[in-house]
Amino acid sequence: MKNLYQITRHLVWLTQFGLSVALPPVLFLLGAVWLKNEFALGGWVVLVGLLLGLAGSVGSLRSSLKSIDREGKEDTPRTPPPISFNNH
Repeated sequence: MKNLYQITRHLVWLTQFGLSVALPPVLFLLGAVWLKNEFALGGWVVLVGLLLGLAGSVGSLRSSLKSIDREGKEDTPRTPPPISFNNH
């Protein structure tokens, strides 16, 4: 049962990781194309949308990797803190 829980947990992490990296560029590009068509703006809007989407994707990637790293570090056994002068 614990193995099934671990598999499900990793599957959720993988899905969240994929969506958080793939969706920002797609959504920003769709928004930029809509802005270009709706307000008759130049092609530079699509480039700005692409750059913003890539920046959002990199930020999400970085955040997800930090979270996964934190999760992996919690599995290691913790040693008790050393006894200090005031706590003996």
